[in-house]
Amino acid sequence: MKDTLLSQLRFCTNLPSLPSIALKIIDLAGRLDTNLNQINHYISLDPALAARIVKTANSPLYKSRHPISNISQAVNILGMHGVMTIALSFSLTDSLMKQSRNMMNPASSGLFWRRSITSALACRALGKRLGMSRLLDDLFLAALLQDIGILAFCALLPEDYSSIIDTATSHEEIYNMERNQFELGHDELGGALLAHWKLPIYIIDACKRSHHMAGSNQPGINECVAASGSITDYFLMPGDETRIAAAIDVTYSSLGLDKFALMEVLEDMRNELQHVEELFAISILNSNQLNGLVDEARELLTTRTLIKIRELENKVQHDGLTGAHNRSYFDDALRSEFLFSCQQETPLALAMIDIDHFKVVNDTYGHIAGDGILVAIVRTISEQIRQTDVLCRYGGEEFALILPGTSINDARHLLTRIQENIQAIAYKLDSGHIIKVTASIGLAVNMDREKSFMDERAMLDAADCALYAAKHSGRDRIMEWNPSLVSHTQR
Repeated sequence: MKDTLLSQLRFCTNLPSLPSIALKIIDLAGRLDTNLNQINHYISLDPALAARIVKTANSPLYKSRHPISNISQAVNILGMHGVMTIALSFSLTDSLMKQSRNMMNPASSGLFWRRSITSALACRALGKRLGMSRLLDDLFLAALLQDIGILAFCALLPEDYSSIIDTATSHEEIYNMERNQFELGHDELGGALLAHWKLPIYIIDACKRSHHMAGSNQPGINECVAASGSITDYFLMPGDETRIAAAIDVTYSSLGLDKFALMEVLEDMRNELQHVEELFAISILNSNQLNGLVDEARELLTTRTLIKIRELENKVQHDGLTGAHNRSYFDDALRSEFLFSCQQETPLALAMIDIDHFKVVNDTYGHIAGDGILVAIVRTISEQIRQTDVLCRYGGEEFALILPGTSINDARHLLTRIQENIQAIAYKLDSGHIIKVTASIGLAVNMDREKSFMDERAMLDAADCALYAAKHSGRDRIMEWNPSLVSHTQR
């Protein structure tokens, strides 16, 4: 099927055809001896085209300091190559737009050109962000023609292809259905058509690679064209967070542009869309829709950023195995809670929990079993504590539990429950063997019954000292700090 379709490009009489002015511009673009007089002559044969080029040179897209009144002056602003590229964009669009109305239903034809022109605008905006100022017109033309293969499909297979156009719900779905049914997509067929028309090789290559998102250390036209499609998908169908997420991923992986640069691209498109609509006599979005789209994108990007920040904070603040907070988080939390306890004169309890004989468990049953027990212990403790309590993996098999606003009596009751629930854990191995564990717990309380510590470090040392005493006294027990334990601070 693929080879048949490619060979039919040379003989199909229904294919879109190029106007004579476009053919001449293509010919001039391929010659080294092209001069200003030749460009003036051929463009002047189409007064409407000449007027649009002059209007383009005067538009905010090019920010000319002086009024432009003829093609010669436009060349000074746009350059000879720029004038030919813009002329080609206009002449091809005018001709192909008329022909597409005979090949597609009005809705499909309208969507095709709205997407093509929006992609061209997106590609141009991407080029500006990447400092490709000399290639902006080339980027516009290449993106404008990247989906030309859809018109080729309509001409070659009018009945079969209409079912795809009418049933597909997205551009990506159109592409996938093409490849499944015809063994090639409109990128490859379009590239072959552009080669048949003898367009510049950079336009042909950009079309062929428009659906391949390969990144590059030095992104160029191909990468910009490929990324423009994802931006256009969101631009024409806003409100879908997955589309803005896809645009972020593509612009970053293909072009190295982050979400803030993407926001600048969308704002550039908003600022320039009206001028492009006027030049191509097409309506894409009204001003309210356009402003709403950009505001919505900004909100989605902000939300996405906050989610990423929270995910990163979660990863940084939590132990990767158990999900408990990590040692770094514990240090900050204890410092903060201790200061609050002293300032407000409210009690603060700190418990250090150590799993008894855990090395024996690892040595006997392996680290996978040991890890599973640690996870089970954290789950068990988490079920007993409040949201305001802070459980941390202090190191290895040792955990720290910060209990804000908790008196010594309340802490004693809670830790007894936790101790009993740890004793009740029955970790079953694949062999059927069940592992049981116990825990030793040391407790220190600040600002309760007139007891207080000089700083959070002293409180931590006290809880640690009580833990040592619990282990030294036979394990599987809770010990509360008191001054008589001072001599046992070293374990």
